Amino acid sequence: MLLSEVDTVENISKETFLAQYFRPQRPVLIKGLAKSWEAYDKWNLDYIFEQAGEQEVGLYDNKPADPNKATDEPVTTMKMRDYIKLIKSQPSDLRIFFYIITDKLPELLKNFSYPDLGFKYFKRIPTLFFGGSEARVLMHYDVDLGDLLHFQFEGKKRVLLFAPNQAPYLYKVPLSVHTVYNIDYENPDYQLFPALAHAQGYEIFMEHGDALFMPSGYWHFNRYLEAGFSVTLRSFPASPLRLLKMLREVFVIRYTDKLMRKLFKAKWVRYKQEKAFRESQEALQRKQQKTA
Repeated sequence: MLLSEVDTVENISKETFLAQYFRPQRPVLIKGLAKSWEAYDKWNLDYIFEQAGEQEVGLYDNKPADPNKATDEPVTTMKMRDYIKLIKSQPSDLRIFFYIITDKLPELLKNFSYPDLGFKYFKRIPTLFFGGSEARVLMHYDVDLGDLLHFQFEGKKRVLLFAPNQAPYLYKVPLSVHTVYNIDYENPDYQLFPALAHAQGYEIFMEHGDALFMPSGYWHFNRYLEAGFSVTLRSFPASPLRLLKMLREVFVIRYTDKLMRKLFKAKWVRYKQEKAFRESQEALQRKQQKTA
């Protein structure tokens, strides 16, 4: 992979953000943006332990999804307090996916303010994600195609970002929002996945209070380096064309894939993996022919 550093700022005005990052759809890391919140000191695992400790939460791990089950089905469940105790005391790949604050922990909404960066937030679903020190999230893009402002808290995190036009080199799985499951982004095998060596992206290391702007449709891989959690704020689709594309992703592609998984199970998953490999190999061949 051809990875470069993302633009990093300490402070940024609304005008600068809109002109240099939002409109041209370029990512940027804003260091310590959450420190401006009045209740910044409550954004930690201890506060969530106290407020939501008795809640039962679904947990996911690093293993590929079972083709005989729904892709969003957790591998196990646990009390929030037991999960937090676990990830704070020992290495774990268990993570919590898409914990909607407005439904499960509305008290936390009093403890932050939406950054005034000039775009409209979808305030119904500010979402938390949690991970142990060995948790990672498969390379994917968000199906709703919103622009994302992603905050990290407690432990450090490594993020890889790729623009939508890099999908041909990432081994994108057809009718899905993710890449093939067997790419190790921490130690990529370029002999097995040669097209990946030509993917141009960014490598970002996030710390407590940092915010990363991820434009619509950007591919991202997350690796928790320490136990921690994050909150993602989403925007509405910025144009009618993007709205139509989002509706197609959510209601056509997603449910077609679910139906095919239900009907053909492992055979369908294997077919998609093989097709993803062929398409990226073809993209690599086209690139090599142009530069020959």
